[in-house]
Amino acid sequence: MKPFREMNTTIIGLIGIAAILGLLATAFTLDRFIGGDTYAAEFSEAAGLRPNDEVRVAGVKVGKVIATDLAGDRVRVKMRVKGARLGLATRADIRIKTVLGRKFLSLTPDGPGQMEPDDVIPLDRTTSPYDITDAFQGLATTVGEIDSGQLARSFTTLADTFRDTPDEVRGTLEGLSRLSRTIATRDAELRRLLDRSRGVTEVLAARDQDLVAILSDTSLVLDELRRRRQVIDQLLTSTTALSEQLIALTRENRATLAPALARLRGVVTVLRNNQANLDKALVRLPVFVRLFGNNLGNGRWFDTLVQNFTNPTGFEPGTFGDGKPPTTSGTSGGSGSRGSTR
Repeated sequence: MKPFREMNTTIIGLIGIAAILGLLATAFTLDRFIGGDTYAAEFSEAAGLRPNDEVRVAGVKVGKVIATDLAGDRVRVKMRVKGARLGLATRADIRIKTVLGRKFLSLTPDGPGQMEPDDVIPLDRTTSPYDITDAFQGLATTVGEIDSGQLARSFTTLADTFRDTPDEVRGTLEGLSRLSRTIATRDAELRRLLDRSRGVTEVLAARDQDLVAILSDTSLVLDELRRRRQVIDQLLTSTTALSEQLIALTRENRATLAPALARLRGVVTVLRNNQANLDKALVRLPVFVRLFGNNLGNGRWFDTLVQNFTNPTGFEPGTFGDGKPPTTSGTSGGSGSRGSTR
């Protein structure tokens, strides 16, 4: 077999491209292999329904929207449904999924029999919701296109025309004129406000899935807290019982604890007054312990060397002035004596 680098690169490239095209075709047609029947429904408007939006029956997802196409004066929505029985009088309604405008298609199975694949739910058995997001965006666009200066001049002219009318009418028109002038002076601010409102709406619509995920995670946290409610209740009950027992224990031993605390305060005071001495003792203690350990390191006796300890004049070697043998024995030298005492 030839090494890979010696093969025809053109053939290898064509095989790779064919494999990639096959994978792409499989990805785009995967839904056909999953199963389910294809149906259609006619609506007066799409109302923001898009392909891949959910299809639900009684709140349970049973499929998804495949396409939305214009069919004359109405919109035809194609859907794929799996695992649901749809009667011959089934209704289809476009409903709002989130507050940011996402939709889903709700099916209400009704009637006898069973719909055949590719059957169409007619317009009289479908409803479309009012899209509040589009309404706000249209309002922002419409208000932004108003010529506030021309509107102010119109109200001013109207007030001048009705100046000789009764006081009530004239006062009303003058108030309208002042209102229009106020609006005209705030025209730039209002335009910026509406533009930013439109931007906020677009950002929220783009982040719809993220907000839905946050709300779903919050729901999971609340469900977990609900499941752990009994454990949390037991923990709080046990904590309360422990605090009550500690209070009772303190009350019962108050007569004993008060003198003990007073003595402890006195001990602390003594230690604080002798802090300098304690510090010195802690510094010098290691040297003493080391030398003391050297003296006792050979057995159950003291083993030490006394420097410049010579035989006193007038005493016999091995005896003191009273003639008794010494309790310490060793060999005397010119510079000292080393011995051991048991």
